[in-house]
Order: sequence, then C-alpha cells, then structure tokens
Amino acid sequence: MEGKDARRIRLGMVGGGTGAFIGAVHRLVARMDGHYELLAGALSADPARARSSAAALGIAPERTYDDFREMARREAARADGIDVVAIVTPNHLHHPIAMAFLDAGIHVICDKPLTTTVGEAVELVQKVRSSGLLFALTHNYTGFPLVRQAREMVAAGELGEIRVIQVEYPQDWLATPLEHTGHKQADWRTDPARSGAGGCVGDLGTHAFNLAAFMSGLELRELAAEATTFIPGRRLDDHVQVMLRYEGGARGLLWASQVATGSENGLRVRLFGTRAGLDFEQENPNQMRFTPLGEPPRLLRRAGPGLGSAAAAATRIPPGHPEGYLEGFAQIYTDFAQQLRSRWQQRTSPPHSLLVPTVEDGARGVKFISAVLESSQKGGAWVDARLPVP
Repeated sequence: MEGKDARRIRLGMVGGGTGAFIGAVHRLVARMDGHYELLAGALSADPARARSSAAALGIAPERTYDDFREMARREAARADGIDVVAIVTPNHLHHPIAMAFLDAGIHVICDKPLTTTVGEAVELVQKVRSSGLLFALTHNYTGFPLVRQAREMVAAGELGEIRVIQVEYPQDWLATPLEHTGHKQADWRTDPARSGAGGCVGDLGTHAFNLAAFMSGLELRELAAEATTFIPGRRLDDHVQVMLRYEGGARGLLWASQVATGSENGLRVRLFGTRAGLDFEQENPNQMRFTPLGEPPRLLRRAGPGLGSAAAAATRIPPGHPEGYLEGFAQIYTDFAQQLRSRWQQRTSPPHSLLVPTVEDGARGVKFISAVLESSQKGGAWVDARLPVP
C-alpha cells in the first residue's frame, strides 16, 4: 500500500452538492496547495442529487453515499478509507455528522458555526478531546497573512495593553425578503430549524467575534446585546449590536448586519492599545494600517518587508498581487494538512499550522450566539459569555 508520506490526504465531504456555494469553495481551496484528493461523499440528502453531484466530481459510485452514517462506517472499514471529512451542510447537521465521523476515527474539518446549541458544542469539545483526533473549524479569515501578522504583533507587545476592540461585519444581501423568492441560501439561513436560533449573529456575528478574539488574543467575559429583525415576517435576526467586556479589562463593540444597504462584505477589526492601533479591513486584505501613539500611520503590506513568520507562512504570491478570500480559506486546509502529516511522521507541527481554529474556538462562537440572544431577550442585560468548559 502507498505510504502516507507519498500520497495526498484522502478527503470526504458531507453536503456541498450541485449548486451549493460553500461546498464548491471547500473543494476548490482543498485542491489549491495540492494536499488533498476528494474520494468519497454524501453530497445531498436527496439520493439522486447526491449521486449526480458525485458523478460530476469524479467520485466513484461505490464511494457515493446516500447517508453520512453509512459513509462514516464504510469509509472507516476500507483500507484506503478517507483520512478526513469536510462538513459543509446547514448548521443543524454539523453536530450529528461530526460525531459520526469522530466515532469512526476520522478527522474533521467543519464549516461554522460549530453547532446550533451550547450543549452540543460542549459535547463535541469533549468528544474531540477524548478521541485525540484533529478538528478544524473554517473561520477562513484567520488564514489571511495580515490577520496573522496582527496577532503576532499583539502577542509581541507592539500595541501595548489592548484597551478597545471595534469590530463590524455589514452586508446587505438580506435587505429584502429574499427567502421568499426560492433563493436556497436565504431560505435555510433564515430558517431556525436549519440555521439555529441565531440568524445574522450566527452567520456574520460569529466571524466578527472570532476574528477579534484571534487577532487580540483576548477572552470574552460578558456582553450586552440587541438583536433586531428588520424584515417583516423574517424568523431570525438580521442585525445585531453588542457591547463586549474582555478578561483583563478591555472593552469592545461589535456590529453585524445583513440589511446594511450598500455593504458587500465589510468585515473590519480595529484594535487600540496603550502604545499603538491596528486597522484591518477584509475587503482590502493586502494592507493594514498600524499607528504607533504620536506617530504617523504606517501601511503594512501583505508581502512587504518587516512582516513576521506567521504572515510569511500564509503568503503565496509576490507583492502587488491581490490575495484574499480563497487563499485564506486554503490556508486553513493547508495548516490542517501539515498538522496531520506531522502526526503521521511523529514530529512536532510547525507553529503556524497550529493557528487553525479549533473545536474549542467553535464552541466559544456558539456560546457567543447564545449569550447575544439571551441578552437581547433580557432587554440588553449583561450576561456571561464564557464557555462552560475549561
């Protein structure tokens, strides 16, 4: 049999059939750096669609499954079974699918949010820890070179003590009742049975929360929030405003909206410390403004001089060439591949590969969603946002 070091990582996928946006993204970024090959899938709950989608992707009929539990069981029994599964389904299915593959001894890459309830999230944390398997959550913005540069600068003390975090994520794609037009993404993302109790807070708010935590290195302690539904008849929130209190005394503000007319994908994080400030905008990911106290602003570039090792490890192309969403997403897959190969070779993983969001990060995101909704229901009261597991 071909040795592990001499082959690509065998990838399976659950969800992501024909017409699914995020499934296509996962497949593309998994191929980008040449680490994976897609060999098995349960690509749809509709058997006919699952088979046609698999055929279009070149997946062998005997490795095309109608049910994810059958896929986990049969792939685990194969000598050439998959090493890792990518979960790209609506949110309510993340937990049962992840549990099935972890039970089968298969590593997991899962789209966000991790689960739809805190209880399920905690259960997954405990399962991953007890299994010893690898688990990554695809908060893809953490793979951007300048995001990793910001984290490194904060950790090195270049900003001093962080005082204020300002994070926003406005879009306008749900500024009309799109879910009533047959739009597939809008339909499930506004359906509490499939999306969970959070709408905008789960879809956009968790990205903003995660990125602020990743860049600052700070743990959220409590929050006060208002979740609003502007579109009449919509069953989930489409706009959230949150005040944040971090461990150590830092304060923050988070705004996320799906009805911010004129906005496309305006994810932005500003960190203000005692020595300097940083300003990163996802729509301009190849530059970041760094302003030491009392000095003119400096423009840091993705592949420019003076950047640290974390940014360099996540950079693929020379200066002046745009690099963004897909490459950042691919970095999660590449880092995960390096972790897995390091395990196979019984060596220590490269430090930058350990920046991949974990199951614990995912559980913190689910707790954030729950706390925002609880606070909003209590009229904006301050509530505990800490994850109930160490």
